[in-house]
Amino acid sequence: MPVSKLRTAGRLVPMKSVPLLATAAFTAMLIGFAPATHAQAPWVAPASAAAKKNPYAGNASAAAEGKKIFMMTCAPCHGNSGRGDGPAAAALNPKPANYTTKAISAESDGALFWKLSEGRGAMVAFKSTYSEKQRWELITYIRTLQGKK
Repeated sequence: MPVSKLRTAGRLVPMKSVPLLATAAFTAMLIGFAPATHAQAPWVAPASAAAKKNPYAGNASAAAEGKKIFMMTCAPCHGNSGRGDGPAAAALNPKPANYTTKAISAESDGALFWKLSEGRGAMVAFKSTYSEKQRWELITYIRTLQGKK
């Protein structure tokens, strides 16, 4: 094969076309992976999930276990105090939830549990990472962050 040609997808392409193809591929990749600049639709848990009750609500031992998981897994995005200001938050759009707000306080434990379990966008789904008990412990800990401004 002459040096001036490159075999691509079973056909020869002149070498002068390669930079153009590479530029087009790179541009397409950037467009495809660019972070969304628009706001996401409201994230609402199904009514059946929102109605679930936290079996560990108010349990200090469960909250302590939840804190261990939170600091290891959630704090990089949500921050150590749950305000959505962790070091990874700067690169995320939309920003991570601030667990100290009235809006989050108004959500049921079941709704938060469902969101933690299912994930959306940059928010990882934790249902296959943590047991049901561990996810409830996380919710129990998150509730301790509310009211701390």
